[in-house]
Amino acid sequence: MSDNIVIFIPARYASARFPGKPLVQLRGASGTSKSLIRRSWEAAVAAEGVDAVYVLTDDERIEAAAKEFGADVLMTSSKCRNGTERCAEAVALLPSKPRIVVNLQGDAPLTPAWYVEGLVAAMLDDPDVAIATPVLHASAEHLRRLRQDRQAGRVGGTTAVLDRNRNALYFSKEVLPFTDRDFADGEPTGVYHHVGVYAYTPEALASYSALPPGDYEVREGLEQLRYVENGLPVRCVEVDARSREFWELNNPSDIATIEAIMKKEGLE
Repeated sequence: MSDNIVIFIPARYASARFPGKPLVQLRGASGTSKSLIRRSWEAAVAAEGVDAVYVLTDDERIEAAAKEFGADVLMTSSKCRNGTERCAEAVALLPSKPRIVVNLQGDAPLTPAWYVEGLVAAMLDDPDVAIATPVLHASAEHLRRLRQDRQAGRVGGTTAVLDRNRNALYFSKEVLPFTDRDFADGEPTGVYHHVGVYAYTPEALASYSALPPGDYEVREGLEQLRYVENGLPVRCVEVDARSREFWELNNPSDIATIEAIMKKEGLE
C-alpha cells in the first residue's frame, strides 16, 4: 500500500539552546528512562489512521538511536534550516507521494494521539486547508507557567493569535495577546498555546521551500511564520486537552517539568 498519511519527526543534534536534545533521557512514572526522540516516536505511532512514521535527521547518532528502538529513519541534508524544510526534503525520499504530511517535532513527547488525529481530520474535512496546526486553550495554570518562563528570561512555549476564521494572525514566543489579569482556575484566559505539530499538503511543503525566510520568522525563530508572512493561511485547529497537560522540551529546565507531568499522569 502506498503512503497516504505520513508522520515525520524532524530531529537535529546541533541545537543552540540544547545541544543533543533528542537523545536526552526522560523518566516515566515508574522511573523507566527513554530518550526524547523515542518518546516522541511513541507519541506518533499511537495516532490512528497513519500509514507510516519516519524520524528525519542529519545526524548518525540520532539515526542509530532511532533504529535501535525500531523507528524508520530518513537521512536528510544538514542544510535544512528547520523542521519544515527537513519535511519538504524528505517527501522526495518516500516511495510515493503522500496526501498529508504531519510534522510532529521531536521535542513534543506529551502530544496525545488525538491531537494528530484531529489535525488530520480537519484537513480531510476541508480540502481548501493546505496547512494546519493545533492550538490549546491555555488554562490559568498553563498561562502562569508561560508567564514564568518569560519572566525568567527562558524561551518557552509559543502562543497563537487567531482571526475569526481560525486562521493564524501571528505566532510568538511572547505571551500574546497581552493580559496582566490573574485568572481563576477554570476561567477562560483567551490565550492559545501553539502545539508543535503541523500538517501540510505536499504542495504546501514545496511552496515553503521556495520562499525566503521572513523577517518575523527570523526574529521569533518560528518556522511557521514564513507561511503567515507570505499570506498563506495556516488553519489553527483547537484541540481538547481532556485533562492532559501539554509541555514541550525547549530548555534543560523543561526536563523536570515533563517528568513531573508524566509521573502525575501515570505515563510510562
